[in-house]
Parts: sequence; C-alpha cells; structure tokens
Amino acid sequence: MAAVPVTCVRLTASMHTNQVVGRTSTLKLVSVGRARSRFPVLRTSRFQISCSAKPETVNRVCEIVKTQLALGNDSKVEPDSKFSALGADSLDTVEIVMTLEEEFGISVEEENSQNITTVQEAADLIEKLVEKKNAPA
Repeated sequence: MAAVPVTCVRLTASMHTNQVVGRTSTLKLVSVGRARSRFPVLRTSRFQISCSAKPETVNRVCEIVKTQLALGNDSKVEPDSKFSALGADSLDTVEIVMTLEEEFGISVEEENSQNITTVQEAADLIEKLVEKKNAPA
C-alpha cells in the first residue's frame, strides 16, 4: 500500500487492460494489478486522482463569480458550473481571475488562468497556490 502526501484524494476506479491514467501532475501513480502465478498481469485498476478544494474556498469562489457576473441571488453557481455556461466571456474570466488573486493574495500565471473553466478548477488552483505560498522556503 502506498501513502500519498496530499490533503485530500478522490479515487475513481474502473478495470481496464494495462492502463493507468493520472490527471494530477504533482502525484505519481503506481499500477495496481492482480498477478497470477506464471501469468502476466491481465488487468490493472485505473485511478483518477484529483484534489478538491476546501468547501469554504469553493463557496467563496462561487460568491465572487456571482458578483463578477452580476448574477442574481436566484442564480445557482455550483462547483461544476462552467464560466461560459454562466454567461462569462474571456474578458469576464480574466476579471474573475484578477478578483480571485486579490481576494486570496495569490498570483495566477497566465498559462494556468487559461485552463480555468469551472468554479472547482479555480478553487483547486487557489488551494494549490495558497499552499505553495505558505510552504516554508
């Protein structure tokens, strides 16, 4: 059994032939399979690992998105809400990222900001950057 030094891990397992897929660059995945005597591993588990941000971070990002897009109180913004589905264009997304930077005291690289399309992605990136900022040098 392997230990992974992260604050939260969500594993999704399904059986596929000799395939391991990872979606988080900071973690290493180890193939887990069933070996039978004198036979190669026939099946391997496929794990998708992702870190989820704290609920309070996700809620704060939801509030910022609602404010930036001038959405009413009846509008539902959830972690899987896509900015584009909420009516945001590319300029709105840039403004959301700038507000998040100010609110959380972080700096988001341009290449990372282009990959943010949902509230959850923004919250996950914030958690990662805040953790990196607060890590001892």
